[in-house]
Amino acid sequence: MITARGVKPVVRVQWPRKAFWLYGVIEPTSGWHFCQEYPHLNSENFQKFLDVLSQELGSDMGLMQMDQASAHQALALSCPENIIPIFQPSHSPQLNPMERLWQFIKRQFKGESFSHLDQCVKEFNMN
Repeated sequence: MITARGVKPVVRVQWPRKAFWLYGVIEPTSGWHFCQEYPHLNSENFQKFLDVLSQELGSDMGLMQMDQASAHQALALSCPENIIPIFQPSHSPQLNPMERLWQFIKRQFKGESFSHLDQCVKEFNMN
């Protein structure tokens, strides 16, 4: 930006960012967990996650506690027969065991800065 001499330019800077989302479930008593990475947080990817989770469960049944995020409640979602959804009350993350896992993961990376998204994914997979 060009300005007059002695005038400090004021410009909006938008840093380039990339992100990924982890979709996951955990069975608190045994510690069994299942997690997958997706490029977006939306109902389409959540449906993919449910379908893959259903295959992973096989003949087992899964009781899946979820918050009331719009991706979890989309009308287009089709919950597989071996997954039973239970929606927790609004603003109550303490009721969902998966939220404690997300908090643990976030603490591991607090203050970290990665030059590339691939570096972050690699670091996550090592932990």
